[in-house]
Amino acid sequence: MASRNENGMDMYNFSVIRDLRKREEMTIADLSERTGISPAVISKLERNQTVAELKTLFRLARAFGLTASEMLGLVESRTAQVKVETDRIAGDFHFRQIEFANCKCYYADAPKGAQRSNPDAHRDDFEVCWVLEGSVQINLPYESHTLNTGDCLQFDAVFEHTYEVLEDCRIIIMHIRKPKRF
Repeated sequence: MASRNENGMDMYNFSVIRDLRKREEMTIADLSERTGISPAVISKLERNQTVAELKTLFRLARAFGLTASEMLGLVESRTAQVKVETDRIAGDFHFRQIEFANCKCYYADAPKGAQRSNPDAHRDDFEVCWVLEGSVQINLPYESHTLNTGDCLQFDAVFEHTYEVLEDCRIIIMHIRKPKRF
């Protein structure tokens, strides 16, 4: 029987194995041969009638070119996360923001002439700036980019950067956590 959390919901959804298997155009027999896991166990996993042991999870992951932690992330049952925005003023920038574990999203309004250096403290993230209205110049160590309505820029936010508002603007800034390097 599948594992359940404190709310009685399934903690894992192993039916993703069926999706991965079909994507690779494998039968249950093919996957069994590749992993050494019996067809009966694979079938039970795909129907969420059992939970995989760690060594089974590892074997399945290898068959699909994944790590065990990536496979666990795929089978982990997720529920939607709801957040409520927060509001803050930083210099001439007015921010509405939402934060999750892997990303932060900021909606900002700023008047012509506003400037922010390293706009928000963040880790070694990717940063994306999407200009909804107006014009913004983003200065990086060895380059500058002028973005107008509809333009979007992604850059490595570990480097020093400055936003200069050239025309009253509305922008969306996202900080997206980089995958672990080690």
